[in-house]
Amino acid sequence: MIRAYKFLIRPTVGQQSALAEMLRDHCSLYNGALQERRDAYRHTSKTTVRYGQQSAQLKDIRAFDPERQGRWSFSSQQATLRRLDKAFAAFFRRVKAGEKPGYPRFRSNKRFDTVEFPKDGDGCRWDSTPHDPATRVRLQGVGHVRVHQHRPVPGKVKTIAVKREGRRWYVILTADQAAPEPLPATGSVVGIDLGIANFLADSNGEFVPNPRHGRKAAAKLEAAQQALARCKRGSKRRRKAVETVARMHRKVRRQRLDHAHRTALDLVRAHDIIAHEDLKIRNMSKTPAPRPDPEQPGSFLPNGATAKAGLNRSIADAGWGVFLAILAAKAEGAGREVIAVDPRNTSRRCPACGHTAKENRPTQEKFHCVSCRHNAHADTVGALNVLRAGLVRRDARPA
Repeated sequence: MIRAYKFLIRPTVGQQSALAEMLRDHCSLYNGALQERRDAYRHTSKTTVRYGQQSAQLKDIRAFDPERQGRWSFSSQQATLRRLDKAFAAFFRRVKAGEKPGYPRFRSNKRFDTVEFPKDGDGCRWDSTPHDPATRVRLQGVGHVRVHQHRPVPGKVKTIAVKREGRRWYVILTADQAAPEPLPATGSVVGIDLGIANFLADSNGEFVPNPRHGRKAAAKLEAAQQALARCKRGSKRRRKAVETVARMHRKVRRQRLDHAHRTALDLVRAHDIIAHEDLKIRNMSKTPAPRPDPEQPGSFLPNGATAKAGLNRSIADAGWGVFLAILAAKAEGAGREVIAVDPRNTSRRCPACGHTAKENRPTQEKFHCVSCRHNAHADTVGALNVLRAGLVRRDARPA
């Protein structure tokens, strides 16, 4: 199996400058390749330039500009061109599917933050020994850069990427590993119901509170964004304000990821089978459609957009999608089973008698069956129904 690792690197001042130049030159290559594709389509009878043609030009590009392009890894430049090719492939896929196309755009140096090396040993080298604090990663054109390796990397390193986040630099590895030993069986099964009031409720009646990291940081973030809006464009003060806002957003993201990792790990360690709702988060966070006023052309009726915007912020702040992805990855490595079930009516169906009606849930938290008078917390009822649906789906799978 393939696993990814992310480590902080500690470059010297000279290495930081070299890393920034590497990003700048790869960004220039990306933009140049994009411009070539645009010009070929517009001015040469709608000709499409593909990755193979642009990759074949790299040798001449490196010979023409040895100072900016010839000093970097040939493979990393190929990876940058392949990255552009993937952007165009996704663009054409969206066009065929009738979605919003999103034509690939030019990148500024500030928004081009990653350089990939497709193979360890080709323009890069991961130099690590177990329990050795002097871990290094060698990058062509940069040198041997110190790595803060906080955990070992078993298996064979396949790819290496360098990423800039604010003023920090990271190295991201992918390693090919043997399947890990599964955790000992616990004999426990659980269903979970994700929500806003509580981040998670399980079928055993337990709750995981919603930390609401984004809401807690909203006041400081609002003040920082107001200060940014008052700065003059192009000024040094504005650059500092941009860094402040970005740093606050990164902190919230790290807090959200940490909470998701801890919660998923607790579930994987305690249960053999975990059932959850197959949520369509993108559909749940869509903006409501406008409601034209038939009596006054050009006017619109209230459509609840303000309340829906607040709900969308809460859904994004909870980070359900990230949590479910982390849960699936941890369960795979631990030999656990994760089952996604249809979420329809899971909070309206009585677990005691099976009666389904919207009247069974009079409030957000309360469940009161109008048929058998069963009372419980609505999220616990949802988690219990999710577990039962997951077990039925598991038993119905063909052998």
